[in-house]
Amino acid sequence: MRITEHPILGSVPDQEYVTITVDGRPLRAVKGEMIAATLMANGIMVHRHTIKRHEPRGVYCGIGQCTDCVMVVNGRPNVRTCITPVEDGMAIETQEGYGVRRD
Repeated sequence: MRITEHPILGSVPDQEYVTITVDGRPLRAVKGEMIAATLMANGIMVHRHTIKRHEPRGVYCGIGQCTDCVMVVNGRPNVRTCITPVEDGMAIETQEGYGVRRD
């Protein structure tokens, strides 16, 4: 689902890749892209579930203003994935409710 050819911007140049883990599943990510972009490119749209009704949430604003895209990243809950770049070896988990610190 990544855009590699844009009608105005042209082709995306060769990129460096890193490996991250999402809910125990290894994924290839473009170095420096936002976590949310990697998830979308891999068909993952649910980032968390709400505390009361356990409803799924994902990217909403995409600019770090809301908290719908928060996930547990490297044991730290409530990380806004739309403004956090991927790093090699990053461990990401779907967040349940307010999230639980895992360190």
